[in-house]
Amino acid sequence: MGRDGATQPSRLASIDAYRGFVMLLLLAEVLRFCTVSVGLPDSSFWRFLCYHQTHAAWVGVSLHDMIMPSFCFLVGMSLAYSLARRKARGATPAELWRHVVLRSFLLIALGMANIVIHNHQVMYPFDWILPQIGLGYIGLFWVSQRPAREAWFYFVLILILDWLAFALYPTPATDFDYSKVGVSQSWLNENGLTGFEAHWQKNSNVAWAFDVWLLNLFQAESPLGFARGLTTLNFVPTISTMILGLIAGRVVRSEKDTWEKLRWLVSAGVLGILSGWLLSSTGYCPLVKWLWTPSWVLFSGGLCLNVLAFSFLIVDVKGYKRVVFPLIVIGMNSIIAYLLYQIHSGLAFYALRRLAGRNIFAYFGDAYEPFVYGLAILIGYWVILYVMYRKNIFLHL
Repeated sequence: MGRDGATQPSRLASIDAYRGFVMLLLLAEVLRFCTVSVGLPDSSFWRFLCYHQTHAAWVGVSLHDMIMPSFCFLVGMSLAYSLARRKARGATPAELWRHVVLRSFLLIALGMANIVIHNHQVMYPFDWILPQIGLGYIGLFWVSQRPAREAWFYFVLILILDWLAFALYPTPATDFDYSKVGVSQSWLNENGLTGFEAHWQKNSNVAWAFDVWLLNLFQAESPLGFARGLTTLNFVPTISTMILGLIAGRVVRSEKDTWEKLRWLVSAGVLGILSGWLLSSTGYCPLVKWLWTPSWVLFSGGLCLNVLAFSFLIVDVKGYKRVVFPLIVIGMNSIIAYLLYQIHSGLAFYALRRLAGRNIFAYFGDAYEPFVYGLAILIGYWVILYVMYRKNIFLHL
């Protein structure tokens, strides 16, 4: 637990604002757009909000899908700053390595603890966001200690090796029974992949096979069905996303002219979006966030670079910090925000409803009731973070 000042010379406010925006998307799940949409089936507005508060079934992207890549991207960017700060304080390479290994362990442990709390049972998946970052963090740090020019080499190398691992793994036989691995025929009819893209089919790919082997080490019965679709090996291409953040952090920290930095961020972002889209549209590598495919790394990484460029322009160049202050409050305590999110929102919803009573919000209508209660909970989350901000209480790993 740190009691850092609310403003630090080495901090970039645009990073905190971006991180705060990402965490707000996560916390905003309490607004329950999809529940409102069900209550208002003729509303295209609420249908649109619902889509962007859920994840794409397999191929594709929604705003909600950008939460995890943004968080990973910002981990890499923050490392560029924290390394410079620690080295300025005289930290030795051995001390840096100890800190990194400890942080990796804490991220994995905290993530696993949250999984147990969230699911009310002991589980061993490593596909959630904190364990994924923890698994990849040591690799990211190793790349950060190599000459800066090598970062792009490792970024590309990881993507090539990841693509080869999936492309060389045999596709399922024509009589493969997907029902035994948690994939229904109706899901396949709507979202299934064919031809060369079948190498990235849900629950029948190389990463899925690895998880079947890994999870069998922890329990007797083979957990063949993975409803979430995420896999442990996602952490490998996730390192590329974090490396991209590391590179962006170095660019922003460099002596380049401000507008040169912005041009680099925007140009690299557009290139990433276009290359990821082309890989997917040509059928060589589908855009699947659930498997963190190379096309997804490029596409989502490009979006991250452009969002960073916009945040950097508005907050650090133009100086509109007051406009994004609510986001900065969240971003400076992102770990606490994540823990608040993991304290099941359903419990908060139930407690508020018992405390306030349904009649208080009755005039909003039944369809809007989940949104109104969720908005009250979201404001409560922000107030907690604001009080901690005012008291200079920040949790950093």
